[in-house]
Amino acid sequence: MTLKIHIDESAAPYAQVRAQIAEQARSGALPVGYRLPTVRGLAESLGLAANTVAKAYRALETDGVIETRGRNGTFVAAAGSAAEREAALAAQAYAERVVRLGLTEEQASAAVRDALRAAYQG
Repeated sequence: MTLKIHIDESAAPYAQVRAQIAEQARSGALPVGYRLPTVRGLAESLGLAANTVAKAYRALETDGVIETRGRNGTFVAAAGSAAEREAALAAQAYAERVVRLGLTEEQASAAVRDALRAAYQG
């Protein structure tokens, strides 16, 4: 994730953080499920106050761009309908599980293809 804050711009720094993260999430540069830096970590790297980044994160969460999962962190949320968001969360959980199980990407993809084929033909 790359953000550039321009202090001399008319937009407030929190608005710049908000706009840049939202654009990167929309464009796919930040994929669904991408874990964002902590508020404190991002603030330090950008030279901003933690409250500035926290305000941007709150606004992004209200907009549905990101979601906070308690102590697990803050992630790029799925866009679209509730069904699409639920599917993206299920896919993320599946991806994390197959990695823990030691499957390759091809093995994990094959399992998904087989399950979808069975579900849609049945």
